[in-house]
Amino acid sequence: MAAKILVVDDDMAMREMMALALSKEGYDLSTADTSAAAKEALSVGAYDLVVTDIYLGDGTGLDLLELSRRVQPGARVILVTAHGTVETAASAQRLGVFDYLAKPFEIKVLVERVRAALRAPAAAAAEVELGPESMIIGNDPAIVEVYNEVARVAPLPIPVLIRGETGTGKELIARALHRFSGHPEAPFVPLNCGAIPENLLESELFGHRKGAFTGADRDHRGAVEAAREGTLLLDEIGELPLGLQVKLLRFLQSGEVRPVGSDRTLEVPVRVIAATNRDLRAEVTAGRFREDFYYRLAAYEIVLPPLRERRSDIPALVEHFRRRHQERLDLPELQPASSEVLIALEAHPWPGNVRELEHVVQRSIVDSGSLADVQRVRALLEAGAEEPEAGRSAPGVGDDLTLKELEKLHIEATLRRCAGNRTRAAEILGIERKSLYRKAERLGIALDPEEDES
Repeated sequence: MAAKILVVDDDMAMREMMALALSKEGYDLSTADTSAAAKEALSVGAYDLVVTDIYLGDGTGLDLLELSRRVQPGARVILVTAHGTVETAASAQRLGVFDYLAKPFEIKVLVERVRAALRAPAAAAAEVELGPESMIIGNDPAIVEVYNEVARVAPLPIPVLIRGETGTGKELIARALHRFSGHPEAPFVPLNCGAIPENLLESELFGHRKGAFTGADRDHRGAVEAAREGTLLLDEIGELPLGLQVKLLRFLQSGEVRPVGSDRTLEVPVRVIAATNRDLRAEVTAGRFREDFYYRLAAYEIVLPPLRERRSDIPALVEHFRRRHQERLDLPELQPASSEVLIALEAHPWPGNVRELEHVVQRSIVDSGSLADVQRVRALLEAGAEEPEAGRSAPGVGDDLTLKELEKLHIEATLRRCAGNRTRAAEILGIERKSLYRKAERLGIALDPEEDES
């Protein structure tokens, strides 16, 4: 007997595309375009799987799940969204959702996830609330996979190693892990291992007792003890001297610390998250990092993609930073970034990643009062340009691109974000749909007629 699937999405083209693809796989399909229609369908019919968008016109997919859990506890659920955040991924995990997909996605990926969901047992659910706007922005598959990893590992009391280039948001991910750990009210204590002199680092980590050394005129509680019952973030862990690696390894193994100058140990329950922009495996090979310490830290490892590998997220990040700095600087409503500005931003190699992008947006707003001045943005990019490391720049992206090549890059990225929907892409680009066809033909962009929306 064919599995029964309910597809819920207020975007008609997306809803019909998913339903058609799954029908071709032999499943028994029903559809709904609102939360109310979906709730009615769940009340009167039995379903093996629900595939639902999170943001619906009259509610959210998370609201819809409340009814699904009560009346159809055996139904698996896949959430899809065009606005992926770590909060919604974590909420989905805690609700017992089987999977979380960000639009646009390939149909074959949806089919694979549906097959896996129908084979899996239903998961237990927990009460959750959808959090406020995320500080981690992006909908590229690479960053959405990070959201899913955060959601999976956050509740587990194990160390996590976060790797990524400078400016990719390692501390934001660490804070998300703490927020969804189940103890968000507990302390979150960040410590930059590379910013503290080596002779003071042990005291900053483990604390000291009065008289332990010259200048120790009172007891000092270290970062480990300050993070008791919460999370300790060891940022730039690759900078940690070998001697202190041994002492931290002992703490990770025993859960006990001995403050400098004390003859007693303290038991301190704390979750340790480490972050680095270095390849610690290479550091181990070079003898600069202890292998046993590495494996103890990396019980679970999360690798953050650089911005050049998720360029499709740049427009959303720019809009996020525009709104943030408009509010922070108490400015009147600013126009969104112009198409020319987005072309320039999407072509930049971004050696400083998301942090560099935010800096450019803020400077552009402060200097010219808008994000429409493409000449100012280009000047900022040139002024802040760093020579990227060997092999870091994206294929085909460099400083010598022509305007035609930049325009092609921007249109292709916009089409990817819209899952090939040309009407939506034309709206974002600020041109007529027929103009999009002409530009695509002139720039050599292939538009498969079969992918066009009806």
